[in-house]
Parts: sequence; C-alpha cells; structure tokens
Amino acid sequence: MSVHLISAAQAMARLDQFDAILDARSEGEHAEDHLPGALSWPSLNNEERIKVGTLYKQVNPFEAQKVGAALVAKNIARHIETHLMDKPKSWQPLIYCWRGGKRSNSLALILGQIGFKVHLIEGGYKAFRKEVMEDTPRQAQRLHFQVLCGPTGSGKTRLLQALASQGAQVLDLEAIAVHRSSVLGLIPGQPQPTQKAFDTQIWDALRSFSPDRPVYVEAESKKVGNLSVPAELMVAMRASPCLRVELSLQDRVSLLMEDYAFFTHDKALFIDRLERLVALRGKAVVDGWKTQIEAGQMREVVAQLLSAHYDPGYENSTGNNFVHYAQAPIITPASHAQADMQALAEHMLATPI
Repeated sequence: MSVHLISAAQAMARLDQFDAILDARSEGEHAEDHLPGALSWPSLNNEERIKVGTLYKQVNPFEAQKVGAALVAKNIARHIETHLMDKPKSWQPLIYCWRGGKRSNSLALILGQIGFKVHLIEGGYKAFRKEVMEDTPRQAQRLHFQVLCGPTGSGKTRLLQALASQGAQVLDLEAIAVHRSSVLGLIPGQPQPTQKAFDTQIWDALRSFSPDRPVYVEAESKKVGNLSVPAELMVAMRASPCLRVELSLQDRVSLLMEDYAFFTHDKALFIDRLERLVALRGKAVVDGWKTQIEAGQMREVVAQLLSAHYDPGYENSTGNNFVHYAQAPIITPASHAQADMQALAEHMLATPI
C-alpha cells in the first residue's frame, strides 16, 4: 500500500504538484467550498450521506457502518471504472474529506492497494480551511498592491481586465465574488459563492502572485455583495498607493448602460432593485426614477443615480479609508471603450506611475 499522510500546510505548499486533487465528500459539501482544482469524487453522495446518518442516529452505528461501507465500495468502484483505467502507475492524487476520516481513507486505501502513490490530508478540509484563514494574511502582507480608485462607472473593472490581458498581476474581487459591489450589483442568474469559497479563491489568487511586481486591485468596501473581504487584505489595500481613474459623466453613463444591459431588457428587475434605495433617497425620488424607467428614460435615471446616490460622499469615503488617495495620480482613458482601456493599460505597464 502506498498512502502518505501529509498535513494541510504541506498539501497547500505542494498543491500544484499533484496529478489530481480528489474530494471524497458529498457533492453538496464540494459545492460549498473545496481545494482549488479539486474534483468531486464522493464516497457518499448527498442522499446516501443522509441515509447513513439517519441510520446512525435512529438505529445504531454498526448498522449504519454496514450500509455505508456497501455504498462507499460501489461509489469507489464507479470512480475507478470511470476515471482511472487510463492512468499510469506514476499518477499521484491528493485525497481529502471533511476531517480526514473514513470517506477519504477508504478511497485512499483502495487506490493505494492498486499501486498509486496516494497523499491524504491529515484533518481533511477542516484543517485546510484553518490553514487558508491563517495563511491569507501572510500572503497579503508579502505583496505590493496598486489600488484603482474612481467613482462608479469610471471603468476600474474594465481597466483591471485590460491589465490582466496584458500580463499584469490582477486581483479582481468583484469577479471572484460574482457581484459588482453596489446595491444594484447582483448579477441575474449568477449566485454569489459561499463565504468559504470566496476566501479560498482569494487565497489561491494571492499565492500565485510574485512580490516583485505590483498587484492591481480595485478599491472596494469591506463587503462585495454579501461576502466579506478578508480583513488583513483590506488593511493591506487601504495602506497601498492609489491611482484615480476619471471619465466624463457621459462616458460613465454609457459604460454602465453596457455593463448593466440586463436592466434595459428587464425593467421590473431594475425597479425592484431601486426599492432598496428608498431608505436612503426617499420614496418620492425613487418613485420618480421608476416613472422614468417605465417611460424608457434609462440613461437619465443612470445619470441621476450617479449624481444623487453614488457620487455624493465618494471623495470623503475613499479618502478616509485609503491612506494615499489624496496623492493619487489621475489616469484618464480616452473613453469607456475597451480598446481605450487596453491602450491605457499598455501605457501604464510601459511607463509605471
């Protein structure tokens, strides 16, 4: 048998060296969060896990273990038949379950008996999660961030995308969070990840960056939608140099009309989101926006949202939170078009500010 027990810290340090990372938990547990790149190979699926757990509580552990063992054996046999027949003996997987218990041990034992060199995480996902939370501050502290500031619609996200396409190191928190970081920022049909998955994906991104080059990131609040940005990362961002992106109001409106085109096609959705602003802007103002939307005056509403809701207080809020904002050099794309963002990104990388 060739099964090697390793700590979560060792697994994290060697994560990219394994031929596959196998998650032996149920598909539901896997969906909540998993190691970066992990494949879902449940020893017990959602329904089977409930069945065995119910037997354990209502009958006795021995009966539950018999049923569980039969189900695990069938599932592992299916994984082998489906995924392993073409794998060479040199193939080396990393395996884990919730706490490094029976589900991952069963899979590791059989694969080890076949002759594969198997690595098993001691303490399972729970130990990995603990290491992620402890390592994220270290990752954030070793990096140099360049923070893109600027009011809503100024093109910060587009500029990040342009920088990334040209090889710059970019941490796009809104892309990871699947949210555009405002009261209107939820993307239809695209649910946000869980907080645990958000944390893991941020850690995975941070560990990939070199400290020798800046990491470009957008100025964010502590929450992106329903998700909290790791506190230590926020501290590092807020202490970092800033760049201010500026666009004309007309360009900002055009950019938002493009990025939030789904509101144009679904006026009811737009109106529903605006209800969340009643407490801040008042019912009369929001009702006025609704009337304009029904009349097809979308650009006018977007312009008023910028001037009446988003822009007021932006300078003070950003200045209070980001230490170097007052000294931020201004960078101005020729327009909101992605081609102009690409040109600006190219200039920034060629002549660092």
